[in-house]
Amino acid sequence: MIRLTAFALTAALCASALPASPLAGDKTYDMLFRTGTLDRIDRAAELVYRREVASALKPEAEGRDTGDIALSFREGEAPLALLEFRQDGKHRALGSFPASVGNPMIMYFYETVVRDMAEAAGGSPFYIRNRVKDALIQTSDIQQGEAVVGGKTVRTQTIRLYPFADDPNRDRMRGFGDLELRVTMSEEVPGWYMSLVAEASGGDVYKSEILFDRVDGQP
Repeated sequence: MIRLTAFALTAALCASALPASPLAGDKTYDMLFRTGTLDRIDRAAELVYRREVASALKPEAEGRDTGDIALSFREGEAPLALLEFRQDGKHRALGSFPASVGNPMIMYFYETVVRDMAEAAGGSPFYIRNRVKDALIQTSDIQQGEAVVGGKTVRTQTIRLYPFADDPNRDRMRGFGDLELRVTMSEEVPGWYMSLVAEASGGDVYKSEILFDRVDGQP
């Protein structure tokens, strides 16, 4: 079983990260929304992620949105990837997605950040979503690094996006103007995504962190 902790992951990445380099917009999108990332996952397995949320503007979000997210599969002519939110013994379906396309956790991450920002800072979720979508096709920063996974050191790649860096309305976004979206990926992690983090004002205003936790139901 592969298992990560937030402390171990952060320590490993900080200790071994190399200087960032620019990545063209088309390559940014292709890496973040990489296809085939679920092809090698046993269809009887579940990928389990841990989401932790903190919001100074909406403190109730922590209790509402912190929990586990399980990715499982439904076989058929077109296999589906199913996402389910789990908290205190309760389960809530989040949606189903074509498994052949890739890991839907990336879409879940961005959509929840858009929703959380609109809820906490106000403003149109359509405007926020469009700025995020635009950032996905712009030149980004990519950083090579290493992390310890199951006692093994693996190579990682981290992409950082700043959707509102040049937005004329950033001063009215209640601390979300400097929102950073940070995705760390590794070939050695089932499902490709090791962590997906969103921080506003360095985490003082808002932080959403999704960490790959483990694989269940697989020998």
